[in-house]
Amino acid sequence: MRSAGKDDYPVTRIRLAASLVSTLTLAGCVVGPSFHAPKLAVPTGFVSPAAAPPAWPKPGWWRYFGSPELDRLVAAAKTHNFSVREAIDQLEAANAQIEISGAPLLPSITATGSGNFQQAGASAAGASSASNFSSFGGVGTRKNIDSRHFTAAFQASYQLDFWGKNYDALRAAQANAAAAQFNAATVALTEEAAVATTYFQTLAYQDELGIAKRNLAAAQGLLDQLRAEFRAGVVDAPSVAQQAALVASERANIPNITSEMRQQAIGLGILTGRAPEFLRIHGGTLSAIHVPRIRPGLPAQLLTRRPDIAEAEATLIGANANVRGAIASFFPSISLTGSAGWQSTALNTLFAPGSMLLSAATSLSQPIFEGGALEGTLNVDRATYREDVAKYEQAVVQAFTDVETAMTALHFATRQERLQRIAVERARAALDGAKAQLQAGVVDISTVLNAEQTLLSDENTLEQARLTRLDAAVNLYKAMGGGWILPKDEVQ
Repeated sequence: MRSAGKDDYPVTRIRLAASLVSTLTLAGCVVGPSFHAPKLAVPTGFVSPAAAPPAWPKPGWWRYFGSPELDRLVAAAKTHNFSVREAIDQLEAANAQIEISGAPLLPSITATGSGNFQQAGASAAGASSASNFSSFGGVGTRKNIDSRHFTAAFQASYQLDFWGKNYDALRAAQANAAAAQFNAATVALTEEAAVATTYFQTLAYQDELGIAKRNLAAAQGLLDQLRAEFRAGVVDAPSVAQQAALVASERANIPNITSEMRQQAIGLGILTGRAPEFLRIHGGTLSAIHVPRIRPGLPAQLLTRRPDIAEAEATLIGANANVRGAIASFFPSISLTGSAGWQSTALNTLFAPGSMLLSAATSLSQPIFEGGALEGTLNVDRATYREDVAKYEQAVVQAFTDVETAMTALHFATRQERLQRIAVERARAALDGAKAQLQAGVVDISTVLNAEQTLLSDENTLEQARLTRLDAAVNLYKAMGGGWILPKDEVQ
């Protein structure tokens, strides 16, 4: 068997290195704890009243309220809302970080090339003695010598991920990107709900303004009647003064309601990403808004319908990967390098077979003393993981709490609205009766004033009950995930 020549030896080393990579890759192991989602006690059912068949939200849940203007506002928020845009940009940055974190799992290849030219003068006779140089009168014959050198090379380096450190870094980046994706869904749902509640509040103030104006007109009409009767000597001056005071009070309340209504409309500007000057709200009345049927099913189903829970779990997966990577840093790192190139004194023979150069090398590095940096990093990552466990558990419990709270509020707000509507009907009938009795001279003006105040109070209470019911419905949509469902390719 012939021995390896100088041209065969580098090839042999490359083959040995390739064999070593294959062997170490197969024999490699991943260190650190595997991820397991925390086990929490999940209730078998919700305890809130008003049992009904499950009705989970669907995407575009706000459309079921039956308001085209609300649809337009939410569509604008989904496109122009600043928080939504910020969350999308964060998602793009997280996706780009995956490429960065995955780069160490692939070889790094670089190409280099160079050319060198050098010219030097030398004596034509070669090395002459000082005496010979002097015999010619100090005059000698010289010529220029040109030197050229050309090289071209490719170099590859690869850090063998024997302990899974680089893979864990990629895994953490993937989990963080998933968390950013789920956060974007959470932000979008939050802003959609904020648009709906702000819009409903605007409508509520419009209704209150309408109630105030109607009551003011009715009170003013009664005042005009009392003044005419006072001039005819039918009623006394205190009765007129009482009604005049009521008219002044109701008139003074209108600017405050108008201000609150406009402030709510202005608030829709920041939610839809535009200046208030470009926003036009037509509004309407809460009585025209339909409250759709909505109720969750089993509590366990809620865990796959809340993007904030998915975000918390993805963050926990990334924290677990960071712990594994920190543990892997205690173990040796193995690097492989290899290069292939050409070297020649003539450019036209640079890539000739005889100009080829090959080299390969393997290096191993083992941390010995890092001043506690590695141990400190591991402790930080472990503490962060425990913190993220607490955040995940809080997100799960908060989800159940949000649903129970919203369902309770919706149930009792619906009941209050129904009862308050009856109260308004009776207060209106009582006012009509009091006015008729006043005309007949059976009662005095104080009875009418009390009836007017009661009707005004009951109408405003009814308006607040409607708003509370709509807000509870929006909160329940939000608590149930707004139609979001965990993708099938989620991080595990």
